Amino acid sequence: MVSFNIKLHSLKVFNRELSINVSILNRFKITGKALLLSLILGLVLIESNASESYKSMEGEYPNVIIIFSDDLGYGDIEPFGAQHHRTPNLSKMASEGMKFTAFYVSSGVCTPSRSSLMTGCYPRRVDMHENAFPPGDTDMRQVLFPAAHKGLNPNEITIADLLKEKGYATGMIGKWHLGDQPEFLPTKQGFDFYFGIPYSNDMGSNQFGINPPLPLLRNEVVIEAPVDQENLTKRYTEEALKFIIHNKDKPFFLYFPHNMPHNPVNASTNFKGKSANGLYGDAVEEIDWSLGQIIDLLDKLGLSENTLVIFTSDNGAAKNFGGSNSPLSGYKGSVMEGGMRVPALMRWKGKVAAGSVTDQLATTMDILPTVAFLTGSSLPENDIDGNNIAPILFQEKGAKSQYKAFYYYQVGQLQAIRVGDWKLFLPLEKRRMYVHNNEVEKSQAQLYHLATDIREMNDIADDFPEKVAELMKYAERPRLELGDDENKGSKQRPAGLVTNPKPLIMNVN
Repeated sequence: MVSFNIKLHSLKVFNRELSINVSILNRFKITGKALLLSLILGLVLIESNASESYKSMEGEYPNVIIIFSDDLGYGDIEPFGAQHHRTPNLSKMASEGMKFTAFYVSSGVCTPSRSSLMTGCYPRRVDMHENAFPPGDTDMRQVLFPAAHKGLNPNEITIADLLKEKGYATGMIGKWHLGDQPEFLPTKQGFDFYFGIPYSNDMGSNQFGINPPLPLLRNEVVIEAPVDQENLTKRYTEEALKFIIHNKDKPFFLYFPHNMPHNPVNASTNFKGKSANGLYGDAVEEIDWSLGQIIDLLDKLGLSENTLVIFTSDNGAAKNFGGSNSPLSGYKGSVMEGGMRVPALMRWKGKVAAGSVTDQLATTMDILPTVAFLTGSSLPENDIDGNNIAPILFQEKGAKSQYKAFYYYQVGQLQAIRVGDWKLFLPLEKRRMYVHNNEVEKSQAQLYHLATDIREMNDIADDFPEKVAELMKYAERPRLELGDDENKGSKQRPAGLVTNPKPLIMNVN
């Protein structure tokens, strides 16, 4: 008896393998082409019916809220062991939803990390792994700065683009950092509404003499410069509540990336001086308050049973400002676990089991394909790197991470790979030391077993040379498709570029 396998890669949300008995096909005179068309139609119907099952009782797809903190560490909130910050609302969210203990971002710094959340891709795939330098500038800046030549290509499909196509109201409140030129602002990337700062809150005129005063935008207009940072979290929260109330009777998507607790850390009067960890702790506790305001409003409006809320961070805590990545090693800007493994919580009352915990590897790149599945949206035609994690989120039997390997990039250099519980730091002749300078060093292979050594303290490369050799093979694909260091990837897409970028300034009549 002869059999063959057909794998439909285009239906990645299921990633199914179907074994077909050829003798049965011959008996019914089914041709290969007819079979393939039937299978595609059948799986499309299965996908449609599956996503239909996640609709609310009212027949609508779920609202989606993503809250993205800036430089919040793995150990900065109580559900992940924080000792010096009071975060009762995050604790409540964990008790009402799922806690992800092995949740990653694609980079240890802002811009590339945010590009992955929006597109479901590694930063190198969408060419957002480093800045575009003006002529004569050789500074190794990884993130975008004011009046950047570069931005997320408007041709890329963002989560907002997908949901806008489905009739969702789409709003963004907070830090963008994917290009500050008019061509790259959120309103050109699928968002109906924007209120926030286009880049990091340390990029005001006091950083470099050429920077304009730190601008606050409403849609595409600067309404305040420099922005009052002390009340930023409070004002963001007020805008978020207004957006939810205004759109409560239709499906909505709210992307809410905080500027805090990125340095310079700030908190409003009601929180300043109240925590046990200085101003940093004050900022974290105000973020917790902000989350509580949103959750309380959803409960009050009867929307909690129809709203997926995701809370996470863009990278690990920075080294010197009060944050904690405990029990992980390393800080923001590194490919150690503390740089790229972040706290993550997801809540959807009645759908996500209360108090559930998963140690399955998941990433911010998974949010786009998961939201696409839950809302019946079509995935982008271009390659993406994330996976649908709905089976994990809803604790389907046997649900596991779909990552054969996870790649840790430093700027554009592939430096480490995780396969299962094993993490290999690749041997490199010129290993980049940090994201914002040109320092390099020669490094040897290092191997860690994360399930038993979460702190990456015990290098066991010499004890498991066969495991090192096995993981080294996983470097071939990303180096070919995504690129590595100065070598461009075969499936790397271009970012957006402008010739003469201009700083965002407030027009005074």
